[in-house]
Amino acid sequence: MQTLVQTEGINNVQREYHKWHSPALNREMELLSYGHAGARVLVFPTSCGRFFDWENRSMIETLRHQIEQGWIQVFCLDSVDTESWFNTSIDNHAKTARHLQYHDYVINEVLPFTKQKNSNDFVIAAGASFGAYHSVSIALHYPQHFNRVLGMSGVYDVRDWTNNYMDDYVAQGSPCEYLARQHDPAHLDAIRKLEFVLPIGKLDPLFENNLWLSQLMWEKGIWHALRIWNEDAHDWPYWHQMIQMYLSGAD
Repeated sequence: MQTLVQTEGINNVQREYHKWHSPALNREMELLSYGHAGARVLVFPTSCGRFFDWENRSMIETLRHQIEQGWIQVFCLDSVDTESWFNTSIDNHAKTARHLQYHDYVINEVLPFTKQKNSNDFVIAAGASFGAYHSVSIALHYPQHFNRVLGMSGVYDVRDWTNNYMDDYVAQGSPCEYLARQHDPAHLDAIRKLEFVLPIGKLDPLFENNLWLSQLMWEKGIWHALRIWNEDAHDWPYWHQMIQMYLSGAD
């Protein structure tokens, strides 16, 4: 049962807070939405982040003009990172299972909710750092539900959270490994229809991981825009610039 808790405006932007008990996760989940129309943008927070982080970091303010004009409607999601990859008290398969339950929540609860709020069929998955991980991971699994993916300064290998362990099941939650193991022609064709934009700093410790994902994508015939910045660029001031440049396209 979806529960609208609060509706208000911030700087001419319609803002709504929602909370409901998620059957997929068996816990209450919260989200914030901004705007009234346009492409639906699902925002995933950084590692162990919260649904209010983009507002607190002024990312919504950066997008205010696009939101006001009805070009985009932004939905900022909560995460369960502390219950999955960052939970040191469970094994790697349990971490993976919780992550895949999060996918279920997004696909079967969040997306229908956003569709009910806004019938626009164009859907963007966006995030920075671990939010980029979530964006790419869910789009690779469920490409038919998305049109564009913006992964800013992303990490696409979960070995740092599995003590370097990897098998076929854990690979379900590790984008590079998942893509490397993906051979289904129909599924790959669906992924090829997506617009991937992957900005990353050349000095970012995650740079090589982004090169690996890019190489895998080219090997699978997946067009994408790997945008290399000369700086480290792994911080909020850069992400403000990136969403202005890349949210609506790859330029």
